[in-house]
Amino acid sequence: MSDDVLSIIPSDPWWQPDREAADHAVALVEELTPGVSDGVDVEIDVTWHDVVTAVDCGGNLERIGCPLCRATIGAEWWADLLEAHCDDGFATLAVEVPCCGGSTTLDALEYDWPCGFARFEIALWNPDRLWFGDDELTALADRLGHPVKQVRARI
Repeated sequence: MSDDVLSIIPSDPWWQPDREAADHAVALVEELTPGVSDGVDVEIDVTWHDVVTAVDCGGNLERIGCPLCRATIGAEWWADLLEAHCDDGFATLAVEVPCCGGSTTLDALEYDWPCGFARFEIALWNPDRLWFGDDELTALADRLGHPVKQVRARI
C-alpha cells in the first residue's frame, strides 16, 4: 500500500523556526486538516534536520527541467543524486546539470510535481486533502515566521 505525504517546508532550504513558532504552525495545520480532530488516522511529523534534506514528491515526479537550457533531466540522475545524499544531506545545493553542463542549484531545477529542500518539515501522512490553498499557506507562513511551500509525495 502506498502513502501520500503533504509536506510544508520553508522557502529557504537552510531556515529553521524556533519551537514556539513550529508549535503554532502545527496547531494551524491540525485545524486545516480534515480528519485530524475526527480521529481519522492522519499522522503529523515535525522534523528539524541537521543538514539540508531533499523533500521530493516520490512517485508523483513527472519531469525535471533544466532552468538553463530547458531540457529534461533524466530521472536516473535525480534518483542517483538522492541516494548519494540520503544519509548525510546536502552541504550545498550547487550542481552541474547533465544536459548542458551548466551550473545551477538543485532548488532552481523545474520540478513537475513540486520538490524542495529543507532543514525543517511538517509532514502530514495520508491527509484528507490534496493541497493547502494560497490563503492557508500565507497563514502557515505567518505562524511559522517565514514563507513556505508545499510538496506532495506518493511513496
